[in-house]
Amino acid sequence: MKNSRTFFTTETRRTRGFTENLDASVHLRVLRVSVVKLCAQIFSIFNLRSSRRILPLFALTLTAGCRQDMHDQPKYEPLEESPFFEDGRSARPLLPETVPRGYLREDAHLYTGKAGNADAETFPFPITGEVLERGQERFNIFCSVCHGRLGDGEGMIARRGFRRPPSYHIDRLRQAPVGHFFDVITNGFGAMPDHATQIPVRDRWAIIAYIRALQRSQHATLDDVPLQERDKLTAGGQQR
Repeated sequence: MKNSRTFFTTETRRTRGFTENLDASVHLRVLRVSVVKLCAQIFSIFNLRSSRRILPLFALTLTAGCRQDMHDQPKYEPLEESPFFEDGRSARPLLPETVPRGYLREDAHLYTGKAGNADAETFPFPITGEVLERGQERFNIFCSVCHGRLGDGEGMIARRGFRRPPSYHIDRLRQAPVGHFFDVITNGFGAMPDHATQIPVRDRWAIIAYIRALQRSQHATLDDVPLQERDKLTAGGQQR
C-alpha cells in the first residue's frame, strides 16, 4: 500500500505540474489578447489619425516581448527548483555507492600519478614508439609554445616577453619523478594553468615520455646509441 500511495502521489505531482504550466500558458495568451484589445479601444476613443500605423507596431512589440512557445519551454534548466521532488531540486544526486559510466578511477597510478602519497617513479603502461610519437605531437601542440620544441624554455610565448618556464634540462627536472610532471600537467604549477580538460590522462603520460626523451637527447653519450646505429653516426662524422 505504501508503494501504491507513493506512486499515486508522484503521478498527482506530475499531473499537477503539467496542468500548472498549461494554465499559465493559457492565461498568458488571454492576457496578450486582452491588452491588444484594450489598446485598440484607447486608440479609437482618442480618434488618433496615426492609430492605424501605431497600433500594429505596438501590438507586434508587445507580443514579441511576451511570447513563450519555444522561447520558454516547460522544462527544467540546470539547477532549477522543482516542486516535484521533496528536496526541491530538479537535478538529482547520484545514488549511493554508484559511479557514472567512464568515471571509475581504480588505477591510482594512472589517474593521479601517485604511488601512495609520493610522486610515481614509473610509467603506468609500457612506453612504445607509438606512445612517443603521440607524446611528441601533443607536446608540440600544448607545450612547445611556452617550453620550446627542445624543452629549453625558449617557446614563442617566452620570446614575446612573458614569464619564461624552466628548462627541462636542468638537474632538478631531470631528476624529478614522472609523477611530478603528471601532477603539474593536471593541476598546474606557478604561472602554468592546469591542462586536465585539454589533455586526456593517457596523453599526459605520452607527453611525459616525450619529455624524458628530450632530456635524454641533450645528455646522451655514444653508449646510449644502439649498436646497429653507432656505425651510421661514426660514418657520418668521418664524411664531414
